[in-house]
Amino acid sequence: MLRFTPPCGPVDGWADDDVVRATGIPYAHADRFERPVPVPDRREPYAATQWSPACPQAPVPFLDEVLGSPGAGLPGDEHCQRLSVTMPADVGLDDRLPVMVWIHGGSYTSGAGDLPIMDPRPLVAEQRVVVVTVTYRLGLLGYLGDGPERPANLGLLDQLEALRWVHRNIAAFGGDPARVTLFGQSAGGDAVAHLLAVPAAAALVSRAIVQSAPLGISRGRARMTAAMARAAAGISVRTPVADVVAAEARVARAATGSGLRAGLRAAMPFGTQYGHDPLPPEDEVAAAWDAAAPQVALLVGSTAEEARLFVRRVPAVRRLAALPVVGTWARRALVAAVTAAVYGRPARRFAARHAAAGGTAYRYVVTWSAPGNPWGAAHTVDLPLLFGDEKAWATAALTDGASWDDLQRSARRVRAVWGAFARGEDLGDRLEVPGALRVRRVRA
Repeated sequence: MLRFTPPCGPVDGWADDDVVRATGIPYAHADRFERPVPVPDRREPYAATQWSPACPQAPVPFLDEVLGSPGAGLPGDEHCQRLSVTMPADVGLDDRLPVMVWIHGGSYTSGAGDLPIMDPRPLVAEQRVVVVTVTYRLGLLGYLGDGPERPANLGLLDQLEALRWVHRNIAAFGGDPARVTLFGQSAGGDAVAHLLAVPAAAALVSRAIVQSAPLGISRGRARMTAAMARAAAGISVRTPVADVVAAEARVARAATGSGLRAGLRAAMPFGTQYGHDPLPPEDEVAAAWDAAAPQVALLVGSTAEEARLFVRRVPAVRRLAALPVVGTWARRALVAAVTAAVYGRPARRFAARHAAAGGTAYRYVVTWSAPGNPWGAAHTVDLPLLFGDEKAWATAALTDGASWDDLQRSARRVRAVWGAFARGEDLGDRLEVPGALRVRRVRA
């Protein structure tokens, strides 16, 4: 048992081969539909030896196939505001290592901070950084609100409280509170981008990595969200949590209800809501991002074939792809168009705006894919390049066709780029990991 003495009170962590961990630490508390409040400081030691529980959520069978049942083994708990700290095995209490705070993805309805496929062990051990993984409220519990009785953005407010906890306590774990990189993928990347529009959050980080954020569908959601809120009106603080989770599919269907033109936005119906604490109104968010840009360096990007994860599930696309001669071409064209609209062009615009506002900005594209794998360089293919071990990814369809050694040859170099960025190093005008990653500086 290893004892740490942060301001929040003594914490007992544990050694885990080449890293040290303090897991499942409560950073905030909230009853259902309540804003999070910091957990009071303790005098007695807290045994930080269990993984953070996941927010209650419905299973996603197709993601279980692609990612290999990522949530297996984690308990669920509505009071899920926990975080875990992973440090190098030789961390010293006087060290001031770069800190990376991870916000997991999952369309704001699934996932958890301590999933085995997102274990930061290789990033921590190779790059000598401290990684904090955050679990927060999802779905109807965290990302749909319409007033005082059910506030919006509760999951985002959870993440803000986690950042405050990190700023106050991370020095006791060998981390530098002045060198915090906020990073996340998919909905987690979207959350990172939107936290940069919150002055209280932007002041707590010096760098941000926005991975595969669906920024192309983050605007113009008010009407869709209002329809979903009406569909959720009968859900209360007394509704059993299993019924709340079961209702999410019905509420999500309201996103495509009669008279709505949600389009691609309905593919991720839950999300951040502008004009609700802590976010500014939609027409003021660009100014908020501009204000943060000079103080926060940015690395933003996507995979080369993001939409390949989604369009293969659409029956009409499968029928189209089966057509001789034109099928393969048509599917590739659709993947390219959706990838560009939802991820690629919005990421380029986000980086260009950041640079124009006086910030340091880099844009990347992940090109790695397993040889012969039908998922290609799809959404989530960046995850095995950063996290997890061979056992965690053993049953994932996403990595079929690649040996673990071959994957790791690229992964170690990609993790080195993320580590260099977190340390504040200049990535140069252009950088490439052949067959895996391209990065370029974005000039104003």
